[in-house]
Amino acid sequence: MSRRVLLLLAVACGVAVGNVYFPQAVSPLVAAGLGVPPDSAALVVTATQLGYSLGIFLLVPLGDRLPHRPLIVSLVAVTAVSLLAAGAAPGLPPLVGASVLIGVTTVIAPVIGPMAAGLVAADRRGEVSGTLLAGSIGGMLLARTFAGNVGEWLGWRAPYLVAGALTAVLAVVLAYVVPKSAPATRQRYPSLIIEPLRLLRAEPELRRSCFYQATIFGGFSAVWTTVALLLTGPTYGMGAEAVGWLALVGAATMVCTPIAGRQVDRRGSDPINLVCMIGVIASAAVLIPGVLGGWVGLAALVVGTLLLDVAMQSGMVANLVRVYALRPDARSRLNTAYMTCAYLGGTLGSWAGTRAYTTLGWLGVCGLVGLLGAVALAVHTGLPRPEPSVSADA
Repeated sequence: MSRRVLLLLAVACGVAVGNVYFPQAVSPLVAAGLGVPPDSAALVVTATQLGYSLGIFLLVPLGDRLPHRPLIVSLVAVTAVSLLAAGAAPGLPPLVGASVLIGVTTVIAPVIGPMAAGLVAADRRGEVSGTLLAGSIGGMLLARTFAGNVGEWLGWRAPYLVAGALTAVLAVVLAYVVPKSAPATRQRYPSLIIEPLRLLRAEPELRRSCFYQATIFGGFSAVWTTVALLLTGPTYGMGAEAVGWLALVGAATMVCTPIAGRQVDRRGSDPINLVCMIGVIASAAVLIPGVLGGWVGLAALVVGTLLLDVAMQSGMVANLVRVYALRPDARSRLNTAYMTCAYLGGTLGSWAGTRAYTTLGWLGVCGLVGLLGAVALAVHTGLPRPEPSVSADA
């Protein structure tokens, strides 16, 4: 796999992941535009993440069963149509339904990841996973900034319509870029989607990686679902574009994740996981002054969200490398189990974060993040964890 193809695949991951995250920046605009309470509008974010979890479980295993190029292009094309439908939704229920469909079909990043891992030597998987994740991060950050600014100027529908057009262009590009591949298995679909559950039962290292990412990603989602409510509420009184600019600060993670990948290649996954969990707990403490408002509060939000982003994304690289090393013939199914658990954790985190913010305010969200990080750290330090040997296959 050439460097040019890898970079194009990273861009594709960024566009796809951006479709999951940009609703976080426009949920206050959805509330105002459709005349619904802010916590009801936040259901759009939760619905997209729930759909993403379903898509990972139902569609990502097909990466082991079907050639990658037609699978990826088809998913991207359906995502484009779903985004356009969301932009034309007349009310909240149709928007929530379209958001679920967007999430279900915009799962090309977890399809591309295992494909790319199989195209490089074992000692480059951390680097390649980090590069693809950097692309995903770039899409996530730019999507929030784009959606917040465009939505503030043109209304909440505009980000969906523009994203739909860009995703349609991406489908055409990927039809020529995605490498041709042969299926890794001929399993029938019912047994294919059950296989991730069997792998979860059979592989303790997979279960461990899933637990780590579900808890940490839950805290991450809790913060980014509720920070829009904080910034647009009475404490700060800002517009939706402020969420996008805050998210853009996390661009440093695009540099950190390839570095984390190289460190995983050299040192193994466990030391990186440990540092990242400590970083998540520290981020919860740093975020607390965000409740004060003003420049002090903004500084706390900038530093805290940056630390949280770097810790979560670097930990994901460590977990992915551990997972990909377990069964080279079943990487898509392993990734299905891992990513499904991760995004179910994120969905629950979004829901719990909204409840915590409604009940206890920003301090409740910070407490939730710290608790989730502490639980992950307690499990990590309390259980024996033999590092699996890395397969030498390409």
